[in-house]
Amino acid sequence: MKSITNKLFLSLFLLCSSVAVLDAQTVADTLLLPELVITERYSDREIRSTAPMQILSRKTISGLHAMQLSDAVKHFSGVTVKDYGGIGGLKTVSVRSLGAHHTALNYNGVAITDVQSGQIDIGRFSLDQVEHITLHIGQHDQIFQPARAFSSASAINITSPTPSFEEGGKINGKATIKAGSFGLFNPSLQQNLKLSDKLLAAFSGEFMSANGAYPYLLKYGSAEGDSTSREKRENSDVKNMRLETAFFFQPSRETTGNLRFYYFQSERGLPGATIFYNTKNYSKQRLWDHTFFVQGHMDHHISPKWVLQANAKYNHGYLRYLDPAYLGEGGEMEDIFTQHESYGSVSALFKAFERLSFAASTDLSLATMHANRTAFATPVRLTFQSALAAKWISNRWLATASLLYTQTDERVKNGDAAADRKKFTPYFSTSFKPFDEIDLRWRAFYKHNFRLPTFNDLYYPVVGTRLLLPEEAQQFNTGITYGTSIGQAMPLLTLTADFYHNRVKDKIIAYPTSNLHQWAMMNVGLVEINGLDLSIEGLVHLSDRIQWLFGATHGYQRAVDKSNSSSSSYNHQLPYTPRHSGSVRSTLEMPWFRAAYTLIWSGERYANGYNSEVSRMPGYADHAVSLAKEWQTSMGRLMLAVELLNLCGKNYEIVRNYPMPGRSFRTTISINF
Repeated sequence: MKSITNKLFLSLFLLCSSVAVLDAQTVADTLLLPELVITERYSDREIRSTAPMQILSRKTISGLHAMQLSDAVKHFSGVTVKDYGGIGGLKTVSVRSLGAHHTALNYNGVAITDVQSGQIDIGRFSLDQVEHITLHIGQHDQIFQPARAFSSASAINITSPTPSFEEGGKINGKATIKAGSFGLFNPSLQQNLKLSDKLLAAFSGEFMSANGAYPYLLKYGSAEGDSTSREKRENSDVKNMRLETAFFFQPSRETTGNLRFYYFQSERGLPGATIFYNTKNYSKQRLWDHTFFVQGHMDHHISPKWVLQANAKYNHGYLRYLDPAYLGEGGEMEDIFTQHESYGSVSALFKAFERLSFAASTDLSLATMHANRTAFATPVRLTFQSALAAKWISNRWLATASLLYTQTDERVKNGDAAADRKKFTPYFSTSFKPFDEIDLRWRAFYKHNFRLPTFNDLYYPVVGTRLLLPEEAQQFNTGITYGTSIGQAMPLLTLTADFYHNRVKDKIIAYPTSNLHQWAMMNVGLVEINGLDLSIEGLVHLSDRIQWLFGATHGYQRAVDKSNSSSSSYNHQLPYTPRHSGSVRSTLEMPWFRAAYTLIWSGERYANGYNSEVSRMPGYADHAVSLAKEWQTSMGRLMLAVELLNLCGKNYEIVRNYPMPGRSFRTTISINF
């Protein structure tokens, strides 16, 4: 391990040295680097990207009736959110049926990781402090980024706002209180300070609690006339708190950076499946979560041709799980896991010519996990990643290419460690604009990536399997984008259509062994996914003072098991993957108030890999409306909003036996000062 570590640090040293010896030049007032795009509408970025890119701005998010990140990403085409019901239920995201492990979640440019499970619960992220959310499928056109950013099949990026001040101002902020059905209480406060011309600070805090005890109809059969009963959701309460501090500094015109501190804690019940006649006794599992991380970013313009950036992060995670009704020998199950990760990255961008840029990046991370179990493996994983990338821009063509190298070193304190891994993964994308006067573009990309088995996959007691292979995925995409404006009446109209084909080999799944409380992991066969994503977005000026914003998405997926032609599930649709799904959003902005409507809908799905009538789940539609009004007061800008959610009041299920809340309301009052 020592020799490997020396090689890794040598690579980092060489990369830094190659940049440091460059002759420093005076930085021009405007850097004409292809990577730096500042004055551009979000919709323009979506239609010009070589790979599918979808953006939800802060203004758009305000009309989505979204309280958590999981609510907002449902409006992205190709996204499937597994929601286990209620505010406290777990929520994971899968893009184009590749699974949650292939979807990265980045917070202000640095990845949020979980070496234990590999899945991030996106239900824990509030939208109170978000400037915009971006979904990249394949890869971002920006090649100047950490090596880790090249490793995932798709990525959701959360960007927080940078503090801004009116002339002469030194302090501003926002206070918000949300309240609603099922005991929801959610106050938050954010404050921005201008400490000097070169140093800004932002502080924010948030608390949320809800009892989650919503009513639902429990059916005791699928036939008409079968018995039903009215129940209340058990063990769906949640309390969490988020504290965050950020500093933004610019010591010189050539150098900028930021430093962020983030703390999150929660206690919640895990609502169980709705078991007939046993809803109260079955739902007793509890989960405690504490997360702290500090991350920093700095970039330095060495010359008009060279830019250097560095990222660093330390993450500490604590997770306690308690099942007091466990049917085992001890009568209960309690697991406590702690994980630590130290991460560093350095990247260099070189503008070789006016149209051609190159980038190189090197990342190093060290992750460990501890548990309260006797003789736990206590794994340690050292991961080295290095990427080379290139980008070409002309009037008609845009092309990017990259090659990522990943190397891991696995160690454990007890037992045998999993095998070390080495892998090269390529990526290529291009777009072409055939007409000068028409903003119509064709685009395509290919990507080969893989995901390592998580610590749970490899080392979880009884379940983990050391011999697991990485799960490999290949992505193919081709599509067209079109953007136009129709005079002043419709200044914005964009349309996109993308066809894709994905292949997943050695997919990692869990299967039961001697009983339902003892599972094991295994690699299994092949999955093929074919699909189509469509989207439309527009802005219409109905008058000088009234405008209408609208958007809609539709996704088609045929994701089938191709593992074994003699299997009963061969050529059957993957569980919880609808063939058709989509969303609609509409906002009418007037001087008097703002009215918004949203729709999330899904076609039928199946609860397991064998698509029988018994496992078929019906489709659903979730409608929501809201009204919002703003006033200018002596204290600041005041806003009041009222939302009515799930208008039809249906307790539809995204995951079988986990009913969603019915009709509910939410009110929000905020003031910008």
